[in-house]
Amino acid sequence: MIWQTTRFTIDISRPKVMGIVNVTPDSFSDGGRHRGLEAAMRHCERLLDEGADILDIGGESTRPGAESVPADEEIDRVMPLLREAVRFGVPLSVDTSKPDVMRAALEVGVDIINDIRALREPGAMEVVAAHPACGICLMHMHGDPQTMQAAPMKGDVVSVVRDFLVRAAAQAVSRGVSAARIVLDPGIGFGKTVAQNFSLLARQGELLETGYPLLAGWSRKSSLGSVAARKGKVPEPGQRLGASLAAAVLAAERGARVLRVHDVRETVQALAVWSAVRNQAVSGDH
Repeated sequence: MIWQTTRFTIDISRPKVMGIVNVTPDSFSDGGRHRGLEAAMRHCERLLDEGADILDIGGESTRPGAESVPADEEIDRVMPLLREAVRFGVPLSVDTSKPDVMRAALEVGVDIINDIRALREPGAMEVVAAHPACGICLMHMHGDPQTMQAAPMKGDVVSVVRDFLVRAAAQAVSRGVSAARIVLDPGIGFGKTVAQNFSLLARQGELLETGYPLLAGWSRKSSLGSVAARKGKVPEPGQRLGASLAAAVLAAERGARVLRVHDVRETVQALAVWSAVRNQAVSGDH
């Protein structure tokens, strides 16, 4: 299994760890911590030292209730870091829905467009379709960040999400994007209830029926906080490490090929244990 991107053909026969780099003032977990170029570069270097296979850089918070920012402001936030980070020689993703940001990022050699709106913004599909090789991640989102948790989706979440992702991928392929460039993301937490999110994990195998690799983004999500609450107290995002690791391993066990995480070192270690057990089971060694 491969993921074709601008500079790299990524082997996803084993799960890859995508490290999150937020250069925003208001992300739900680490907003403001990595805003300056020097701090953001140090964070990128730390994630790579910890074992990140891919870096995902974002300049706009998409937490529930977050307000959209203008494209020029998002460009000002991400482009200084993207220009420097392409020199690391690792796959680089930009987390954006805006065509102008996509275009600017691709012009400096960014490998992957990670879009929570699945290229539905006017002009986004055209930017990606015009690029000869960039990877894309298409995500399902019900509503938008401003309103998505006020009115979560209804119906059978797995079938709705699967059908949406199939249509999004088919549209990209119809515009000349090769299937090898596409990864799908069910959008954990984006307009879904706690029960719906866990249904997507429990029945993740049904999403693999699309034929495309899956990205799982469970790290520090509020659904994990909900089930990890003790004595009525929900742990803060930074206190959800154990729950995040459990979700990452369960997602990998159920076939996810990319895990988007904040805590890279710990996720890499958890996957190493999972992989060792899996290899023993396959080989039958004692």
